[in-house]
Amino acid sequence: MFGTLSDLRRLVASRNFTEMSKVESNKFGRAVALMFLFCMAPTFTVFAQDVSRHTIPNSTMGFVSTAQDLGPEEASKQITLTLWLRLQNAASLRELVEQQYDPSSANFHNWLTAEQFNAAFAPTVEEVATVKEFLAAHDLRLSSVGERNMYVRARGSIAEVQLAFRVQIDKFRLRGKIYHANLSAPIMEGPAGALVTRVGGLSDYGMQPDVRRVVNPRTGQPRSPIPVSSGLKAPFSSVCLQSPQVVNFSTDGSSPTATYFGYMYGTDVVQTGDSELMGCGYQPGDIQTGYNLNGLYRLGLNGAGQTVVIVDAYGSPTLWSDTSYYSSYYGLNPLDLGIYRTCPAPQNEGGTWALETTLDVEAAHTVAPGAKIAVVYACTDSWDDLGAAILLAIDGGLGDTISDSWGAPETDLGGAPFTAFDNILGAAAVQGISVSFSSGDEGDLYSEETQTDVSYPASSPYATGIGGTSLFLTRDKTMAFQTGWGTNLTEIANPLDPSGYSAPLVPPDTSSSGGFGFLWGAGGGTSRVYRKPAFQAGLPGLYRKIPDTSFLADPFTGLELICAGSSCFGLSSSAPYLEVVGGTSLACPMFSALWAIANQQAGRPLGQAARSLYNLPSNALYDVVPLGSSYDVSGTITASGQVTRYSPFQLVAPETPAPFLSTMWEERTPTSYGDWLVISFGTDSSLFTGPGWDDVTGVGTPNGLDFVNAVASPHD
Repeated sequence: MFGTLSDLRRLVASRNFTEMSKVESNKFGRAVALMFLFCMAPTFTVFAQDVSRHTIPNSTMGFVSTAQDLGPEEASKQITLTLWLRLQNAASLRELVEQQYDPSSANFHNWLTAEQFNAAFAPTVEEVATVKEFLAAHDLRLSSVGERNMYVRARGSIAEVQLAFRVQIDKFRLRGKIYHANLSAPIMEGPAGALVTRVGGLSDYGMQPDVRRVVNPRTGQPRSPIPVSSGLKAPFSSVCLQSPQVVNFSTDGSSPTATYFGYMYGTDVVQTGDSELMGCGYQPGDIQTGYNLNGLYRLGLNGAGQTVVIVDAYGSPTLWSDTSYYSSYYGLNPLDLGIYRTCPAPQNEGGTWALETTLDVEAAHTVAPGAKIAVVYACTDSWDDLGAAILLAIDGGLGDTISDSWGAPETDLGGAPFTAFDNILGAAAVQGISVSFSSGDEGDLYSEETQTDVSYPASSPYATGIGGTSLFLTRDKTMAFQTGWGTNLTEIANPLDPSGYSAPLVPPDTSSSGGFGFLWGAGGGTSRVYRKPAFQAGLPGLYRKIPDTSFLADPFTGLELICAGSSCFGLSSSAPYLEVVGGTSLACPMFSALWAIANQQAGRPLGQAARSLYNLPSNALYDVVPLGSSYDVSGTITASGQVTRYSPFQLVAPETPAPFLSTMWEERTPTSYGDWLVISFGTDSSLFTGPGWDDVTGVGTPNGLDFVNAVASPHD
């Protein structure tokens, strides 16, 4: 008998797995598991003889009670189901995770191997066979068995699935999109039901990529990207905050008139030689200097010997050429890129997910230019396919840090512990693999759901949630300051023709075309599903809070990206185009890449990043706090002899009274001028930044070398 993970390691090491037959290996694995459980928490019950009916949790979308029901889905429609099996000894797995991340434990950072995990926790071949029998008995056709026996897939018609699981599947309209979903929890009869923790695929609701482009607020359409062939080597200013100015407006020289004073965003309109600049955006070298990464590179800490794994749906058909061009264009190390697929051909390459995939790779390469990057394409954007892609990365040992720039509101997903997905993340955690997720781009999600919410999987206690900031650099590219990412827009004038402007608008009337209000911001807040994990013990409240940390996310201060027009921008041309892109999809791969550098410095995997972030020295992090400025935009409008003054708060009308930064922005292209707007930074719906942890930026953003040294310092 043994009592520590070291004992388990010695026992496993004493046997040569490569020389064992499958039967011997299976018997030995069971024996190891039983001894392990005897020492830790003997809670597992064998269900093989249970023939009762089982209601399967974690399998019903939360929106079925609020979305518009459009009636039954077509009975002949074919769908793919993913039946996720229960782990053996799940309580023991949770306990082991806590020990592995507790510096006072003998098991601290003693990660399990894949063989040890499988022996102690993975479902068995016999259990898979039981689930297969259930599927066959209900005329559902087996597709595949997942890595580590964690899921079984099958195909069938809606009619066959409804009969097998005693559910009704209807179509729903949710926020302008149509999905199908089951009305009630699935029911399974017989022993297989006791082995299944989720029946996935009953709904086609997909995860959402958290990528954003600068948009025209009047139309909601993104601005046009710039062809690389245009010769505009630096079309975006790296100085996002220009000096304060006075700007005057009138219709045709008569009343009404308006005068505004404040900082300019992106381009100083009175400067000469800047007529081609389209706003603000950073190149890789700007990011590296701004976040104090050059000190790492001078020490050889650039991710060499590490692999950043990126999991996305569908992928991009031009990823190889786009990312290679990006590396060459900006003078980065040649990219060592591997692409893996969970199915022969994803259903839909291109569009938003192609932009997402390209951003993920180019952002990770920007921060860790010496690291390999492995991209895993999920077949679809479903929760189950993306989970299977993460599991493939874990099982294949592709890398020790995994970046996932996507998620969905907890409420939409069902608002209950998401056990099947947490099992995947738990498997990563006990093997020393960090899995990070973006926190979302809709702030507190109230504008989407009419209630506050947070994004899952970022809210899982086994994940690291990444929030976002806006970044402002000095002219020498060092960091001037950051704000929490949250943007409000107010229009103050728009051109009727080249000779004049329309009557200045009277903000903050957000019900008219002149007011836009909250546009986007980093997701964050308090989970309604998960109790507060031990690593957040110092935070108030009882439930898990996100994000844990943050990085640059604001597309108004974002990263320049290069991608084929046909892949990322909906254009007919396959030539490369340049655009500034953001979202917490930018923050997540940049943090994941820095975590790979931390692993390089430590010389070993550091495991789930979130569990190392809450007790760092102050120099390891930039604490993002509210900013106020005497140069926030203010103005006056004169009409019929009446002068009305507008304060910065009246112009921006944020939801929270916290200080913020506001600037004037003339939305322009290289050939034309557009609306004049007031754009705010640090106005993130009801969320706000503050000293220490906050619900926009978490504990703050990493401070380059000091951060890496702090998290990589040995504790064992």
